[in-house]
Amino acid sequence: MAASIKDVAREAGVSIATVSRVLNDVDVVNEETKKRVVEAIKKLGYRPNIVARSLKTQRTRTIGIIIPDISNQFYPEIVRGAEDVANIYDYNIILCNTDLNIEKEMEYLKVLKEKMVDGVLYMSNSLEPNILSLIKQLQFPMVLVESKSKGEDIPSVTIDNEKAAYDGVTYLIKKGNKRIAYIGAGEDIVNASAMRYRGYKKALEKNNLTLDENRIYFTSSRARNGYKGINVILSKTKIDSIFCTSDEIAVGVINALRDNGIRVPEDIDVMGFNNVYLASVFYPKLTTISQPIYDMGSIGMRMLIKMINKEKLEERNYILPHELIERDSCK
Repeated sequence: MAASIKDVAREAGVSIATVSRVLNDVDVVNEETKKRVVEAIKKLGYRPNIVARSLKTQRTRTIGIIIPDISNQFYPEIVRGAEDVANIYDYNIILCNTDLNIEKEMEYLKVLKEKMVDGVLYMSNSLEPNILSLIKQLQFPMVLVESKSKGEDIPSVTIDNEKAAYDGVTYLIKKGNKRIAYIGAGEDIVNASAMRYRGYKKALEKNNLTLDENRIYFTSSRARNGYKGINVILSKTKIDSIFCTSDEIAVGVINALRDNGIRVPEDIDVMGFNNVYLASVFYPKLTTISQPIYDMGSIGMRMLIKMINKEKLEERNYILPHELIERDSCK
């Protein structure tokens, strides 16, 4: 039979109330007594009743993490950074994968509220008005990772996605490319990838290159979409390079080019985005924009725990540095 709080009190020679104070970190118990209680807890293998404890403290020491696509290597690395910090502060994680489905996102937000999570680390597929309205209604501490909200003061951790894409496309232009295709999210989606499309357009404009809609394919960040997208583009026009808003898209693009007898980078340059592990082991190794993925998760979780504990944030919107990684998919 599992040990109870009464067993711990008996073993430590204290009252149940004293054990409860130690468990809830109330600073009225002297160090010697606290040490006896902690030793009794370890000896008996006592685990507090989380449900009963949460009803009293209104805390569950549980944090929800919502991600749009668990199959994308980018998000598990963010979760790893977040979970490492959560473990340090003794928080548990509930992981929710939405499969790029807005309705599923909204349902998970409601479920996490019902589960009485202390806060949410949120990576949204698209921060549409109905999502923002629901967040405001549910009223729990939240930090956005990867994206920023428009007109809503939700703390966030991200990079300057528009500038990162601008830097990537400018790099392709400096390589002598002029017919640069784009595969990724469009401006109607409120997320990080949409900001990359803005950076793509700005780089073309800055370098007096025409924006050709035949070279643009809007889609989500999966390899099969890159494969399909480049085939659609090639059926309409000629290109000399491709800017992809994820490494997964770039992998799909390169596979499609191979199947069409087109060499990378000899015939066409391909650039990815994110610098996930796949980018360094795929052939050819991807030239890509690197984000500090692990740090985004760990910083976001530290911010969220501070909010839960009602501590002041030094910064509400962190913009972390990006880096262009040169490898073998561009000449």
